Amino acid sequence: SSGINAEWPLRPGDKTSESVTPLVMLKVLHMTFPRFAERGEGGVFQQQDANECWTEIMRMMSEYLPGEGSTNTETVRKSYIEQYFGGENVTTMKCSETEAEPETKSIEKWTQLRCHINTDVRYMQVGLTMGLKENIEKTSATLERNAVYVKTSNVNRLPSYLTINFIRFFYKEKENINAKVLKDIKFPMEYDAFELCTPELQTKITPARDRFEALRMKKIEIELSGDVKNKKNEKKKEDKEVNYEPCSFSDDLGSSNSGYYELQAVLTHQGRSSSSGHYVAWVKHTEDNWIKCDDEKLSIVKEEDILKLSGGGDWHVAYTLLYGPKRLEIWEDEKKEEDKKEEDKKEEAVPEMEKME
Repeated sequence: SSGINAEWPLRPGDKTSESVTPLVMLKVLHMTFPRFAERGEGGVFQQQDANECWTEIMRMMSEYLPGEGSTNTETVRKSYIEQYFGGENVTTMKCSETEAEPETKSIEKWTQLRCHINTDVRYMQVGLTMGLKENIEKTSATLERNAVYVKTSNVNRLPSYLTINFIRFFYKEKENINAKVLKDIKFPMEYDAFELCTPELQTKITPARDRFEALRMKKIEIELSGDVKNKKNEKKKEDKEVNYEPCSFSDDLGSSNSGYYELQAVLTHQGRSSSSGHYVAWVKHTEDNWIKCDDEKLSIVKEEDILKLSGGGDWHVAYTLLYGPKRLEIWEDEKKEEDKKEEDKKEEAVPEMEKME
């Protein structure tokens, strides 16, 4: 496209309205991955799989963007992408045809989870859970032939930004096309990944989840009590900058310390096969508004429009979702308490320094 003509701030506080023409990025993409530069009849660029493009861009960024970190963190990951988008699974492999072969365990890294779709799947969570257990065929050293193995996976590390790909395309040999599954698969605006995790990770993320619950109960208590003073304080808090707790573990920058997520972007496909149709991006702008990015045309849509992208017809169908961390507010009284603790620590440190002198 020739450019993105932004008629409103793309970010709160950003007052620019200049068009953005990503020609350099497009040129580099075509040079690095020639298949994305293939042309069909009339010299028009051929349709390519958007999730494949996303995966390749993430892979290249992973190679060239170094990870953040400092010497006081236990885990400094190699790349920024691995830190903020990378997860880890603990995988167990067990041969189902003999008890003589012991099960094996391994760690698998990923930058997106897959939502599998069949006749029983109506919700994203069910499709994700299905992907955690599968049968695969491989050579058995014990049986000295191919055998069926049960592969079971659980998430041992959640990233701050969770990418989910819906497996909507499959190869139809008779028609020789990658056909599309149009089935309606519901996805949430807020997602809880707790069920996907290992027991160890579930225990590790529980403290942050408890703080989310405590805040929720506190808000309900204020609402039900009719406490005018607290309601006024809450309104004041909404009108000024809000402070948030860190959403990562202190020893693992870029991780998720709660498993709670909020939907930030949706990539949709409209059409019947991966070799045709149209891709559109839908990006969260503010709490109430989303931006529909349809080539160079931008328009404001509402949350209810995003929920209509779940499928079931020839309308735009969710193909890839990007969830970001759900952030935990620090209330004013909690902040004052933390500041007091810091002051107390400083006061305690003074006598110690005097003794040293």
